[in-house]
Amino acid sequence: MALAQVNPTVGDLSGNADLILDYVGRAYRAGAHLLAFPEMTVTGYPVEDLALRPIFRARSKKVIAHIAQQCAAGGFGDLTVIVGYLDEASVAESRLGQPEGGPQNAVAVIHGGKIRASYVKHHLPNYGVFDEFRNFVPGNYSLVVRVHGIDVAVAICEDIWQEGGPVSDLASRHPGLLVVPNGSPFERSKDDLRLALVKKRAIEVGAPLAYVNMTGGQDDLVFDGDSIIVNADGEVVARSPQFVDHLLLADLDLDPHTSEPDVVIHEDVLPAFQRERSEIAPRLDDLAEVWQALVVGLRDYVAKNNFKTVVVGLSGGIDSALVAAIAVDAVGGENVHGVALPSKYSSHHSLSDAQAIAENTGLHFRVIEIEPIVAVFLRSVRLEGIAQENLQARVRGVILMGLSNQEGHLVLATGNKSELAVGYSTLYGDAVGAFAPIKDIYKTDVWALSKWRNEQALMRGEVPPIPSNSIAKEPSAELRPGQKDSDSLPEYRLLDEILLRYVEGDESASALIDSGFNSSIIKRVISMVDRAEYKRRQYPPGTKVSTRAFGKDRRLPITSRWGEKNE
Repeated sequence: MALAQVNPTVGDLSGNADLILDYVGRAYRAGAHLLAFPEMTVTGYPVEDLALRPIFRARSKKVIAHIAQQCAAGGFGDLTVIVGYLDEASVAESRLGQPEGGPQNAVAVIHGGKIRASYVKHHLPNYGVFDEFRNFVPGNYSLVVRVHGIDVAVAICEDIWQEGGPVSDLASRHPGLLVVPNGSPFERSKDDLRLALVKKRAIEVGAPLAYVNMTGGQDDLVFDGDSIIVNADGEVVARSPQFVDHLLLADLDLDPHTSEPDVVIHEDVLPAFQRERSEIAPRLDDLAEVWQALVVGLRDYVAKNNFKTVVVGLSGGIDSALVAAIAVDAVGGENVHGVALPSKYSSHHSLSDAQAIAENTGLHFRVIEIEPIVAVFLRSVRLEGIAQENLQARVRGVILMGLSNQEGHLVLATGNKSELAVGYSTLYGDAVGAFAPIKDIYKTDVWALSKWRNEQALMRGEVPPIPSNSIAKEPSAELRPGQKDSDSLPEYRLLDEILLRYVEGDESASALIDSGFNSSIIKRVISMVDRAEYKRRQYPPGTKVSTRAFGKDRRLPITSRWGEKNE
């Protein structure tokens, strides 16, 4: 059994085909009899409304046929390959209320240069980041194919997350192996949920289960791989490393002729052979997982959107320092441009701390004073108080975007989830950028990740990237004399505890107050969160790592009078 844990690019059908054929050759040369790829590998995933375009569906069908032909032409025709692609239902299958053209999330079973069978995903998730009911027509049949005498069943991702449906049907058909192609995005602790599910379904079907997942970043999603093979008792026999492309190989002893297959590809049963020990890659701990997700998400956003370099405003604070460190790990220090943009209110340590991260990581560094620009602006337009404070942030944003236009860098926003939640950012100021790497981690996570990354550097005998003073000092936007974040916000540990329960848990103000939180703090925080929806809508995308990120996960109206008065 071979599982191809790969990183396709949405829309790059020819490039994805080359990727598939490369892994077909590798699996064949390794002696595999059956090779499986993740769902929608031909098109990349998720394709969203590209699925509704007839030319895109037609191209996908043409490419999967080409892949089948090239498998045989390359001398790999005897290898059975399961590949995810975009298909479309016949006109007779299209029904009212479903996407026009009948797009379907399907897998093809390829052998001998031909597509011998196909399977269409039954359960179309319509929650969180998923909107598949909008984009696909569901399948309504199960599939079992006989490969070297082994009756192999197929299900796609969500099909095994839902009770009943194809899993129950397959259990009654008694396959010898269940193969599950997936496009399952990373979330913290999700690998534990996946393993528990895979074990449960293997035991339910009464057969080993091979779960293959993709890797890489796609917009605000990142896929962590973590492909798994378990035996019929749910015991792990092989597991891929996380966040890297990988060909997982495992020798499986399977019972032949256990079912009535829909298609017979190979009737002959393979002779017994010496079973080799399969790879079981170690798991990453929580902070290591999150770090890898942030690095991979940024790396692929930069590369897949054809950028070479990034630019980030370095304030000397912890957020910009963390973003810079992530960027250096993602694209290399030689491709990261840091810009210090001090104002007359910036402290001496702000500039020295910004300089320190440049020295620690090897990123490019320059200083651009904003005070002359701010002064000219204020001579033309009279602004005072918060308007004048925000002007400084907006001048910085204009400079960064100007450098992006002039030099071709992708601008990184440095806001974290705590700030984004309560609207503690300036539109067209610190909120400018094309990508926001830490928008889905709270301020307390920012500190934890920064300390973790420095510890990893020390363990490897390297210079810690993030200056200790950036971690230790009290957070401040430095837009007025003596300003501190705590002037406007509760202490971050308290704030994050409230946000976790309100934003991700949907707890009401009354429930939070009843659980012991201060009433005035709860009402103030919730009011800030609710009022800031318009800002969040205009914030750049960023890698999702939590169970409920701002954006597709959490969709609330901007204009609404629902709030604490209704509780």
